[in-house]
Amino acid sequence: MPSRLVTTYRQKLIYRLGLRRLNTYRFRQNVNVANCKRCGHANQRFATTLVGYNTSMSEFDLIARYFTRSDRGHPSVLLGIGDDCALLKPVRLQQAISMDMLVEGRHFLPGADPVALGHKCLAVNLSDLAAMGAKPVGFTLALALPDIDEDWLRGFSDGLFALADRHGCTLIGGDTTKGPRTICITVFGELDAAGALLRSAARAGDDIWVSGTLGDARLALAYRLGERERDETALALCSPRMDRPTPRNELGMALVGVAHAAIDISDGLGGDLGHILKRSGVGATVDVDALPAGPALASQSVALRREYCVAGGDDYELCFTAPHANRQAVLDAAHRAQTMVTRVGRIDALPGLRLTDCSGIDLGLTYPSFDHFTTP
Repeated sequence: MPSRLVTTYRQKLIYRLGLRRLNTYRFRQNVNVANCKRCGHANQRFATTLVGYNTSMSEFDLIARYFTRSDRGHPSVLLGIGDDCALLKPVRLQQAISMDMLVEGRHFLPGADPVALGHKCLAVNLSDLAAMGAKPVGFTLALALPDIDEDWLRGFSDGLFALADRHGCTLIGGDTTKGPRTICITVFGELDAAGALLRSAARAGDDIWVSGTLGDARLALAYRLGERERDETALALCSPRMDRPTPRNELGMALVGVAHAAIDISDGLGGDLGHILKRSGVGATVDVDALPAGPALASQSVALRREYCVAGGDDYELCFTAPHANRQAVLDAAHRAQTMVTRVGRIDALPGLRLTDCSGIDLGLTYPSFDHFTTP
């Protein structure tokens, strides 16, 4: 029995269902109740049922229905979901491991499309593997959910597995719990020894390159948050860049042995390139007018293009450095990966990041990059 006297029918129902907090649930009175699943007791005095609490699906039912698959996928996966641990046997010589957490209201807006969210939460992790030049192998998924919404789960798992299958990346385990909607993925990749693209490997004289286009994801966010007057045509054009980013794994793998350093652009080019500069002990000069703006952003003002290309974030493109002598090799790698790349600057021996216009004039611009604790 509980440590204090349980006096109301609602409290008795909560106790027998194993629910911890009275105020979390809504109730409907005078409805017939089946035998209690925990103790088997049936009593008409408990003619109270919970609204919004799915007593027919357990945590394990949820995992089995939406996240368990019959095949093991990648040959490195010996054992996936169903035991206390997954078992991996690396085929190559190094493993790359990364983890990202997405929290509703911080990383994605409430009411976000679950199919797109399933895609994005894996894409941002695959992008980390791309930055290292690693081949995706598998991932784990931890989910906190406010309730069991089967329509949401169906859409989320469809979006998740569509991208996972495209990259041969197997779900090998995870966890679920009740709480504010939070998604945490740990991804595993593999690559040949000494083949990883490291942030610490940039050298003075290297070219700086970026893949794809920049800024459209930030423009989509600005429209959705009401920071800019809403333009439905532009929003439709830039929304896919925010909702369904394309991880550049093929390009990352193709750049191994060609590029020196790389990073994925998640918090804005300026801030993320800054990580390479700090780890490598070098500086950089970037031509902001050479940055490839996305098609929606390209029609905006010069000032907005510069700001969102340098500091927009959520692009999930690659920024990488490579020797001047490897320019053709970079273009060949991009061609094999079917990904556009643009040369935007150079690595300098002088520390610091200098932003210039197309004439090489230092603009003296500084833009803050996204930070989880200091950005509003």
